[in-house]
Amino acid sequence: MKILLTGGNGFLGRYLVKSLKSIGEVIQLGRSSSSDIIADFTKAIPSLPMVDMVVHAAGIAHFIPKTQEEKDLFDLVNVLGTKKLLDRLSQNSKKPQTFVFISSVSVYGLETGELINEDFPLLGNTPYALSKIKAERLILDWGEKYGVTVFILRLPLVVGEKAPGNLGAMQKAIQAGYYFRVGKGEARKSMVLAEDIGRLIPSLINYNGGIYNLTDGVDPTISELDSAMARKINKNIKVLPLALIRPIAKLGDKVKLFPINSYRLEKLIGQLTFDSSKSKKELNWNPKSVLNWLSE
Repeated sequence: MKILLTGGNGFLGRYLVKSLKSIGEVIQLGRSSSSDIIADFTKAIPSLPMVDMVVHAAGIAHFIPKTQEEKDLFDLVNVLGTKKLLDRLSQNSKKPQTFVFISSVSVYGLETGELINEDFPLLGNTPYALSKIKAERLILDWGEKYGVTVFILRLPLVVGEKAPGNLGAMQKAIQAGYYFRVGKGEARKSMVLAEDIGRLIPSLINYNGGIYNLTDGVDPTISELDSAMARKINKNIKVLPLALIRPIAKLGDKVKLFPINSYRLEKLIGQLTFDSSKSKKELNWNPKSVLNWLSE
């Protein structure tokens, strides 16, 4: 079996390479000189070999763009780059049997909510979320046209060794001693282990396609998370009372350069969980708890 993997040099991609090698030959496409096919999604993509499976994990990750050029980059890479990939695959006489796209729960466009499932409307309006929505539609239409089984995997925060993003920043702050829990830390947040995503994808060749949320099913609270991290390195968690933070956040509403405002505060303390019961039922999804992983 031959598998084409994009984004294999990224954080999640490194887990995918390892797992996909268990079912066949992995051909990596990316900008790195270590890739088997060197390609930049902002430019032309070279001819591609005929493969049995495509796992498309490449793309511009979620960040807050500061310029129009940065905003346009999401479309240029995540949408137009995906279209270039699909166009190249279309040129081959043999199409892949399976196409897996790594998407994001950002497509739902919700800052708070509980057990958001795959039937929720796609209300994401950030450049990143819109680029994922457009890419999903391109891939689903392409799969229907050519009879390719398509899987859209919508991921929340992805956790693993040396993970980028919010969880990595929390770990560093706890280690350095400048982390503060805001209030009781009771808000639950969905997340998923990179190694579990890697473990699932090779098995998808046995299923019929679809759109799936992937979470660890536990949705730990902020206090459970920071406590688990702190115990591991013998640190104590300092707490800032919510009553103290709210007036400061209101000040941030008036001063643009202030580090926190009411919007950021509500996002921090708000519950945001996603329902992965469809994955458990249809894909035999059996993930490990992020809390258990952190405690190892």
